[in-house]
Amino acid sequence: MNIILLGPPGAGKGTQARLLVEERKMVQLSTGDMLRDAQKSGTEMGKRVAEVMARGDLVTDEIVIGLIEEQLTTSSGKGFIFDGFPRTLAQADALEALLTKVGKSLSAVIEMRVDDEALVERITARSTCASCGEVYNDNTKPIPEDGKCSNCGATEFKRRADDNEDSLKTRLMEYYKKTSPLIGYYYAKGKLRPVDGMGSLAEVRHEIEIQLN
Repeated sequence: MNIILLGPPGAGKGTQARLLVEERKMVQLSTGDMLRDAQKSGTEMGKRVAEVMARGDLVTDEIVIGLIEEQLTTSSGKGFIFDGFPRTLAQADALEALLTKVGKSLSAVIEMRVDDEALVERITARSTCASCGEVYNDNTKPIPEDGKCSNCGATEFKRRADDNEDSLKTRLMEYYKKTSPLIGYYYAKGKLRPVDGMGSLAEVRHEIEIQLN
C-alpha cells in the first residue's frame, strides 16, 4: 500500500505518518528528511543536493523525484507514505510517472481536514523533541513533567522559528495557492479519502484506518 498524506501545515501529517510506520511497518518518505540524509550520503545524488543547498538555491523537482526513486527501489517495507510531497500539480504528475516506471501504484490520498483557527492554536503551541522529532503541544500533549521525551528520553526540545501566527498565515496561503488543487486532482482519479483532522490523535488515527481498510 502506498499513500499520500495531504493537508495544510499543522494538520498532523507527520504524527500520523509515524504511527503508520510503527503499526503497519510502512516507509515514511519525508522530503526534508530525504534531503538531509542525501547531503550526508556521499552518493552522486547526495553531492548534487549538497551543492544546490550550499548555494542557497531551491532543490529542483527533478532532484526530489530522483531521491524518491532511490527510496522506492532500495527500501523494504509494507508500502510508502509520501509526507510533504507532492506539493504541486506538476509534482503530482511527476510522481505518477515515477510510480509507473518502478511498477508501483498509489493506493489512496488521505486528506486531513483541519479548521484554520485550530491550526493557529496547534502550531503556536507546538514543540518537538530535538532527538527523535516527537511532537508535543502545550495544550493537548505537554512535555512530560520530568522534562524527558516520552518516546526516546531525550531532554532537549525545540520550536520552529516559523511556528507563529504570521508565518503560519503565509504558509497557509502558499498551501491554498499551490497544494490545495491536488484535492481536486486526486478526487478526479478516485484516490481521495477525506478524514476529519479536528479530533484527537487516536480519533484521527482510527478514521485513517477505516479509509485504508
